[in-house]
Amino acid sequence: MSVGWAKGIVEEKVRMTLTTHLDPQTNSHNSPTPDPRRWAALGVLAAGLAMIVLDGTIVGVALPAIITDLHLDLTQAQWVNAIYSVVFAALLLSAGRLGDRWGRKRLFQAGVVIFLAGSLMAGLASSANPLITARFIQGIGGALILPTTLSSVNTMFRDRERAAAFGLWGAVMAGMAAIGPLLGGWLTSTFSWEWIFWVNIPIGIVIIVATAYLVPETASGVSEPGADVDGFQLSAIAFGCLVFAVIEGPTLGWWTPKADLHIFGWTYPATAPISIVPIVGGIGLIALVLFVLWERHRAKVGRSALLDLNLFRHTSFSWGNVTAGTVAIGEFSLVFVLPLFLVNAMGMSVLHAGLVLSAMAAGAFVSGAQARRLATRLSPANVVLLGLGLEVAGIVALALTIHPSISPWWSTAPLMVYGVGLGLASAQLTSLVLSQVPPAQSGQGSATQSTVRQLGAAIGSAVAGTLLSIGLASSLDTGTKYDELTRTTGGAILTQLRLEHADPRLITALTDGFASATRWAVLGSAAFLLLGLLGAIQVRRAARSEEDPSFVMSEISDS
Repeated sequence: MSVGWAKGIVEEKVRMTLTTHLDPQTNSHNSPTPDPRRWAALGVLAAGLAMIVLDGTIVGVALPAIITDLHLDLTQAQWVNAIYSVVFAALLLSAGRLGDRWGRKRLFQAGVVIFLAGSLMAGLASSANPLITARFIQGIGGALILPTTLSSVNTMFRDRERAAAFGLWGAVMAGMAAIGPLLGGWLTSTFSWEWIFWVNIPIGIVIIVATAYLVPETASGVSEPGADVDGFQLSAIAFGCLVFAVIEGPTLGWWTPKADLHIFGWTYPATAPISIVPIVGGIGLIALVLFVLWERHRAKVGRSALLDLNLFRHTSFSWGNVTAGTVAIGEFSLVFVLPLFLVNAMGMSVLHAGLVLSAMAAGAFVSGAQARRLATRLSPANVVLLGLGLEVAGIVALALTIHPSISPWWSTAPLMVYGVGLGLASAQLTSLVLSQVPPAQSGQGSATQSTVRQLGAAIGSAVAGTLLSIGLASSLDTGTKYDELTRTTGGAILTQLRLEHADPRLITALTDGFASATRWAVLGSAAFLLLGLLGAIQVRRAARSEEDPSFVMSEISDS
């Protein structure tokens, strides 16, 4: 009993030390009286966070309806999903720095306004390009909102209140991501797909007004001079070009050109000696190398940098980000491909597809609430391993159930297993990644991991679309024009064929081929999660190499 009491004293001492260093502005010995509006302000910030997180997953289940209504091809559908995450990832690091300089409340409000403008444009879009542009604008707004909510919560709360506030922040992150498919299905089936965007308008207006009255303005000075404009440009070019190459490869050709590329009135012809895909991908890799070299130079001369590369000297941080990135690829590739299969191949309504996918939310809610308690018994590293193991097991089981003759409701059991793993892994992964990061750098470390996850989300949509496209090209052999139409429309042509009462044998053959391609895409998701599991094993080894304060970080940066 005395050992447990002594351990509690030590944990509280370390926790107090860490929270003192997290924000000197609010944790000095002479810190001011806490703002009485802080809990109401937290509610406002949580609402803004919920809005942007929800938008990252709500689109997936409505995508079949959008494809049909706007006549999108599979590549355009991938960009509708991916562009949001690409822009999010490109701006996240710089947005956090901008909030420190300009004021977090001000940047939060600006982000909400930009996000609402993008939502309005998305709901009014009548073709692919306006919708993709609108999603681009939404990504800008989301990138401004996310880091300002995190840093504002860090500033407004102290000590044990901060742990509770971050717990709520993390619960909103996980919960809204899981609810997205169900809400998207309900809005699309009850009203129309436009409402998944228009619903943001009244909510966002309330958030803007409430922010003005309830959220205090905070800012913390950045000691290093200058703004890293070049670093921002290089990171945006690198991420954008690499994701473009992955998405457009199946359509334009990985090496030999397969189709013309038309962009802003300029055409790259299919008669060129080499596809534009490796050219753009090479530009992305060069920009990524230059970004790393530039950030190293900025740090050496004492200038403000987007990314402190010294963080990657911590083994758990390096392997943790590899884990976070590969896990995000696996998770978001699954969210991209499953709605297309359920709605287009299986003929389910969008609402029913949302209900099937909500099994993930049910599992995540149950396990997420118990993750912290379980971590005290097993350690955060072991909880992450357990969670990722369940995710892999759930997805493999799901792949075995994908067959046109089996009711899609059988998918709910493996999806619930996957959701339980998702709740466990996501609840403890951030704290595990930050376990060796100095407290004073925890903000930048968290922003780095968020950037990696957003980039993984964008690549996940691209990888899922690529695997599905390749799978459809090899599994569809009806010898009709509908083979190619099924591939390019992501299966949307199947819905049209059912409405036209086409030959049942043709529909069956196309559905069988789509199921086979979906199975391989789902197994591809499992492969990335398995890579994440192997990375998490390396993180656990690194965490065990020295005294691991991750139990404390789980209190203050649980996501």
